[in-house]
Amino acid sequence: MNKEETYRVEDIKILKGLEGVRARPAMYIGSTGIEGLHHLVYEVVDNSVDEALAGFCNKIEVYLHKDGSCTVSDNGRGIPIGVHPDDPEGRTALEIVLTELHAGGKFESKAYKVSGGLHGVGLSVVNALSEELEVEVKREGKLVRQKYCRGIPQGRPEVVGQSTSTGTTIRFKPDPEIFEVTEFSREILAERFKELAYLNKGLKITLIDERDGFREDFIKEGGIVSFVEDLGKGKKILHPKPIYISGEKDRIIVEIALQYNEGYSEEILTFVNNINTKEGGTHLVGFKSALTRTINSYAIANGLLKEGKESLSGEDVREGIVAVISVKIPEPQFEGQTKMKLGNSEVKGVVETIVNEKLARWLEENPVYARKIVEKAKEAARAREAAKKAKELTRRKGILEDTTLPGKLADCTEKDPGQAELFIVEGDSAGGSAKQARDRRIQAVLPLRGKILNVEKARIDKMLTSEEIKTLITAIGGGIGKENFDPENIRYHKIILMTDADVDGAHIRTLLLTFFYRQMLPLIEKGYLYIAQPPLYRVKRGKWERYIQTENEMKEFLMEIAVDEIVLHGSTDLEKKKSFLRLLFEYGKILEDFERKGFSPSYIEQMLNAEHQEGFSNLKDYVVLKDIFDKIQSIPEIREGENYVIQIKNEEIKTSSLWQLYSKIMESIKKGLTIQRYKGLGEMNPEQLWETTMDPEKRTLMQVTVEDAQKANDIFTILMGDEVEPRKEFIVKHALEVRNLDI
Repeated sequence: MNKEETYRVEDIKILKGLEGVRARPAMYIGSTGIEGLHHLVYEVVDNSVDEALAGFCNKIEVYLHKDGSCTVSDNGRGIPIGVHPDDPEGRTALEIVLTELHAGGKFESKAYKVSGGLHGVGLSVVNALSEELEVEVKREGKLVRQKYCRGIPQGRPEVVGQSTSTGTTIRFKPDPEIFEVTEFSREILAERFKELAYLNKGLKITLIDERDGFREDFIKEGGIVSFVEDLGKGKKILHPKPIYISGEKDRIIVEIALQYNEGYSEEILTFVNNINTKEGGTHLVGFKSALTRTINSYAIANGLLKEGKESLSGEDVREGIVAVISVKIPEPQFEGQTKMKLGNSEVKGVVETIVNEKLARWLEENPVYARKIVEKAKEAARAREAAKKAKELTRRKGILEDTTLPGKLADCTEKDPGQAELFIVEGDSAGGSAKQARDRRIQAVLPLRGKILNVEKARIDKMLTSEEIKTLITAIGGGIGKENFDPENIRYHKIILMTDADVDGAHIRTLLLTFFYRQMLPLIEKGYLYIAQPPLYRVKRGKWERYIQTENEMKEFLMEIAVDEIVLHGSTDLEKKKSFLRLLFEYGKILEDFERKGFSPSYIEQMLNAEHQEGFSNLKDYVVLKDIFDKIQSIPEIREGENYVIQIKNEEIKTSSLWQLYSKIMESIKKGLTIQRYKGLGEMNPEQLWETTMDPEKRTLMQVTVEDAQKANDIFTILMGDEVEPRKEFIVKHALEVRNLDI
């Protein structure tokens, strides 16, 4: 871009106001759940990234504040602050950008040659859906500030100081009237920022979480080549360095990196102007077409295929590929504001031309690796015929009346897949209980014997030799594999994995999840896959009993008892007592974690009292624990000089240690309780299994989703792939986080 081309007041084009955004937020950000919440951050950050694409920004900082707000700051040019010449109200361009739905510098290609924020709704929608928003702009030697409340200006933009630099800072607090969840997830944001760093070489994005002191810089000098290398970790690669393809034609910039491995799945990520086009589009079509044509042409020219008699399909040449496609175009056409699919027809031809030329050259220059790639594709072609058999397995006379259904399947009588459920149960014993417990009208039960095949290491032809896999395919319907799976033919719209809460159960569940993720992904995407949540505990006191699902629920249950039995000196305030107990229970839980890691709780308390941060290997642990510690210290109702004093069950407890206080409270409230932890489904009789796990009116199900396909793919590769070392590193890293290990 010519650096003299400016970003001026006149570049802001007004199309329409903000009407309806608060009434229909999902139209603009996808949902009012966790995804929509983080979409707000993406919209603001994407505007800063657009400044980087234009060549005016190389640093973005994102702060997560303790009050639930978020700040995004960049060193770009700053939003124009002058009065807009076409606005009858005489508003500044800054105010127009924040209050008009279709207003921005991206509708004409003067200010931005390339941008992700095409629709110009980003900042205005964030403003409309924020309880509070404050913007600061450094531009033209001035520091300008303006505040908003739910999209309404709280006064005009004001010059509050001078500045020798430029940039935009936006702090916003999501509106709890709009969002179901208002707490940002650092992990979700970090994945997106890592992605942006790969796609923009040299751009530094810093994430600062003030809630616990966390800070991380995201900068990837290797760009998408590093992206592909990281995606390929844990896989046995066919060539040491990714193939890098780049070129420009008709103002369309194309960057592609790809690498083959010995696995059987394909992983292709596509981006347009930094936007992850999860549903692909014309750039992906062009890449696939060119890849298939170029590899076939090379194989025929070099005698690796017989011309006219043999050919490799697109599926064959993509087996074992990891690729990242990044295109940057002046006027992208997306499907919807969420921008999942690219529609520009001209992009297909440009990508095809560049890939044909550059990939053909690489294959000629690297004959050893080229031959490996072709031979792998030929093996895939030989296995392709086996995939057709999968369709035959699922052919049936009617939706639920197929006489070839597996004998071990106890089917239901319901013929509507939308009302039918399939429980996949570990072992014949639990399967027998489930068959007795179920509602035969709507619930089918399929017991599996032992551990199914690890499909991460097997092609379809090998899968079809596994009786358990064939049983699953036949029972579920719909086929298998990317090309052959049809979710319209699925026989049950609730497929529920029900395994024991021990190591074997977790392993079987992981194998099943791997199978569904690799071979029946649309089933997950449609929301048909669930994990049953049998209770972890059964608590009895006399004739009274209660089932408890999770560790958190157990904590809340014990809290209820503690609230009833504890008395704070000089206070009858119930909320004050609850607040104290929440803090103490959280404190005790963290110290229990330290104790499991081999650290004495008394030693940790000494470090906190002496304010010795260096005694903690992780600053985050210290910050979180010290914060709780200080809050408890400030509660006068539990203090008596240097001691903590409370009354429980008419007995006074006095101690100088918070850890001892917590331990004595836990010991006291557990007296008289019989707590049974369930390790297996077989420990419950059919009546208990129905009441706790299978009854639609009472049960808890966890829906399996793929919020981040890349992260999911990485985990499946690490846990289930061929490479041992990454799996070992993962186990060592997370070993101390394990709860209730039963081996």
